[in-house]
Formats: sequence, structure tokens, C-alpha cells
Amino acid sequence: MAMSNFLCPTAPLRLSHRPFIHSSPFSLNHQSLLTLTHLSTNPVKPRRLLTTQSKGDDSVDVPDRLIAAVCYFYPFFDGIQYGKYVITQFTAIQALINPLVPAIRVFKSFPFNGFLVFLTLYFGVVRNQNFSRYVRFNTMQVIVLDVLLIFPDLLERSFNPRDGLGLDVLMSLDSTVFLFLLVCLIYASSSCLLGQVPRLPIVAEAADRQVP
Repeated sequence: MAMSNFLCPTAPLRLSHRPFIHSSPFSLNHQSLLTLTHLSTNPVKPRRLLTTQSKGDDSVDVPDRLIAAVCYFYPFFDGIQYGKYVITQFTAIQALINPLVPAIRVFKSFPFNGFLVFLTLYFGVVRNQNFSRYVRFNTMQVIVLDVLLIFPDLLERSFNPRDGLGLDVLMSLDSTVFLFLLVCLIYASSSCLLGQVPRLPIVAEAADRQVP
């Protein structure tokens, strides 16, 4: 309401039979009282601006992130031989692989290391309820991904050309497998370190069925 309506001397004074109600801006009507009562009994909880969530909408602990991220090196080390053509052609990939060479040599030093790691991950982690589902799901994805390496290995053993078109096809197949493993390693490990759930194609559905 404009101030002139209150200060104008010529404005006629009208009386009404309604009781006087104080109209100060600090007065509270019935609706305002209800609102304040609701706010006092239901305090607003502060929102978390940054949240790290797993598949079950629970925050992922740092140890779980590290364990899940490290597990994805297993199929990459197990299939490193498929990169023999790509690594020799691209210096950028050589620079990326060089820091991992000591660990790869240790992994490849004993023929049964891969099988022992497989048993350890499956029975020691996936079937161990002491680990969270986040860790067990990612470990199961690692195991399924490693099992899939059986198919290119069988194909390479049965089809081993020395030259010509057959060799070109084999080089393309090996390079594709290696690049797929490299992308899975980078994507999955990075997602785990951020507390996210990496879902690899084909592999994720199989892991879901195995991990309740």
C-alpha cells in the first residue's frame, strides 16, 4: 500500500464495525504460524553437494575402491601378449605400458600365476561375504573378462598363419583384443577410483547373475 494513503490529510476517515487488526509487516497470520510450526518440527536437512555412490546408493569406502581398481589389471596382464603388434607400432602405448613392465614380468614368470590369481579372486573375494558387493561385483567382472580371453587364444592356436591375408586378419584380431583390454582397464579402474560402478558390455550382465 502506498505511503500517500496514510499521510493524505484530505482522505475521509471511515469507521467500520470490524475489530481492529494490526497490519504491521511483522504480524503473523494463521498460515504463517502453520508454516513456522512445520519448519520447527521438520528441520531442513543440509544436502550433500558431492556424493560418491555405488550401485546400491551407498558411499564406497576408499579401500573398496582401491581393491576393485587393482583387480582390473589381472585380465590386462593375462592378455598382454595380444598387444605385440600394437605396442611395437605406437610409441604412446609403449610409454603407457613401460611402468607396468616389472609387474607384468612377475605375473608371467610362473606359468600357473594366472590360474592361481583366478582362484584367489573367485574364492577369496567373490565368494567372500566379508567384502562389499561393490568389490565382489567388480571382481566378478574381472573374472568374466579374463574367461573371455579363452576364445581368441583358441582361435590363434588353431589358426596360426605365417604370412598373407591370414596374418593380417590375425594381427587385426590380436590388436582389437588388446585395445579392448586397455580401454576396459582405463575405464574400469578410473571409475572404481571415483567410487562409480563400471559396467562393461556383456561382462556386467554375467557378473550381476553371479553376485547376489
